[in-house]
Amino acid sequence: MTTATDSAPDFALLAETESARPGSPLMRPVEVVAAILLVAIMGMLLANVIFRYGLSHPIVWIDEAASTAFLWLVMLGSAIAIDRSEHLRLTVGLNLLPAAARRFVETLGLVAVLGFLVALLPAAYSYASGEMDITTSALSIPAGYRALALPAGMALMAVLVVAELLRTARPMEAAASLVIVCAILGGLWFMSPIFETLGNTNIFLFLVLGGVLCLAMGVPIAFCFGIATMLFLGFTTFMPTEVVVGRMDEGMSSLILLSVPVFVFLGCILDATGMGKAIVEFLASMLGHVKAGMSYVLLGSLFLVSGISGSKVSDMATVAPALFPEMKRRGHQPKEMIALLATGAAMADTVPPSIVLIVLGSVAGVSIAGLFTSGFAIAMVLLLALAVLARFKARGEDVTGVRRPTLKTIGRAALISAPALVLPFIIRSAVASGAATATEVSTIAVVYAFLIGSVLYGGIGPRKCYRMLVETAAMSGAILLILGTAAAMAWALTQTGFAFELTDRLSALPGGWFTFMLVSIAVFMLLGCVLEGLPAIVLLAPIMFPIARAMGINDIHYSMVVVTAMNIGLMAPPIGVGFYIACKIGNVSPDGAMAAIWPYLGAMLAGLLVIAAVPWFSLAFL
Repeated sequence: MTTATDSAPDFALLAETESARPGSPLMRPVEVVAAILLVAIMGMLLANVIFRYGLSHPIVWIDEAASTAFLWLVMLGSAIAIDRSEHLRLTVGLNLLPAAARRFVETLGLVAVLGFLVALLPAAYSYASGEMDITTSALSIPAGYRALALPAGMALMAVLVVAELLRTARPMEAAASLVIVCAILGGLWFMSPIFETLGNTNIFLFLVLGGVLCLAMGVPIAFCFGIATMLFLGFTTFMPTEVVVGRMDEGMSSLILLSVPVFVFLGCILDATGMGKAIVEFLASMLGHVKAGMSYVLLGSLFLVSGISGSKVSDMATVAPALFPEMKRRGHQPKEMIALLATGAAMADTVPPSIVLIVLGSVAGVSIAGLFTSGFAIAMVLLLALAVLARFKARGEDVTGVRRPTLKTIGRAALISAPALVLPFIIRSAVASGAATATEVSTIAVVYAFLIGSVLYGGIGPRKCYRMLVETAAMSGAILLILGTAAAMAWALTQTGFAFELTDRLSALPGGWFTFMLVSIAVFMLLGCVLEGLPAIVLLAPIMFPIARAMGINDIHYSMVVVTAMNIGLMAPPIGVGFYIACKIGNVSPDGAMAAIWPYLGAMLAGLLVIAAVPWFSLAFL
């Protein structure tokens, strides 16, 4: 896994951070197929846009074909992510162990993942076989051809986990891990009559403690959710295992989510062509000469660049190298720069095309257009809060010798950055106006960025383009596998009746809707620290959004509050993985930056409380 520092948790944030190792040669054919599927999906989506809007003759079978290719892309991408060790996991617990103990616990975690895949494989095959009896309406082919991606992907992942065990685990440790896993399963089976009498206590035992234990062992988050859900359903209910597969399929297969890999690929184009750097240089020419100017440039760059890439890590990796040297020269302390970088990235996560907003709209049934419009305004509120603090922090900044650029210099920078600068506004306005869906806009944006990048920003060679496609497949597979297993866990929670009990308790809190808002902020900040953004959204949205609606809270308003809270948690040390990513990108020790980030998180929290208390900020531009 990728390591920030010896004292920080290891993590591999999908394909956005450098891989621990390159893909194995035996996976090359799978990588080629995944790259072809991604190109095919983007081609079909683009063709649908052209025929629908240009020729007024939509192609009715494209949605079905794209959905089929998408599920295969997700499952193959998940396998590629396993091969490259790019699934997101948190190993703060493992870092506390001696080397030998850590190696054994990691082996135990791999055996647990293998057990989950092997146990789920027959159910996945049965599910796909059942889908063979269903004929799709447009293509008139068995739906099982699409569903076969599930058992095929799980089988491939299981083979790769076995290969990883053979490569890294000692035989005695692997055998001992297998014995421990079998003993745990045997013990749970023996105690199953007791579990039947415990009611909702089983939620805490299996879904909470089981998930936390897997997380502490360094098991990838997607499999933490899957293992906990399988054990819960297997030993406390009579639900067939096939239900888990069906819920995973449903969680990964929304047509809205087709835009996720496309926007991920868009972020890769941004990095490869230097379009983001052009935006940074333009803002620096405008604001760099004033006191706190470079801080304003950093925040503004994150705001605008996020509107292209939809990726926090891509944003930070684009902005930091371009601005940090000059900020250091002006007397900014590295720890303060990291604090501003991390919280600025959190601020920008509501700027379209935020992948978090797309996923939230999918799982909670909230308008993507409304989320994009409101997210832009909310980011402005948080940007203002951080800018005020940055100005206060820069009161002693040395700007002597900094010359104001000439109008000619500013004009040249504006001309160079203009094609990149308009892209986030095109994306937001197209979706918000209803002219196109987020999926359609993502495809148009990729074509625009690729053409502009090729003509004006140096272009992308065939080999690099292929690598970007494979990286996108791995990252998308890892993201969407998390969504699938989290959706299965969320379904299990709702079926127990726990959601109704929680609704009654939260509705009875004194203070009405605002107290519920404060509780939601605390919960999403906590889960944002531990789980990263998307799992927390998928897990809690089906439970929390109905409660918010019952209390009269607007869906868009509530969405802005929980997404912002989650992002604050993501950047909050000592657990928030986003904080360590920022430290790694800026090459600063987390120990030094940890103390500096709290005032910035405080400014973010103050902005969040204003957003929560005043719905106007979220709803004024809808």
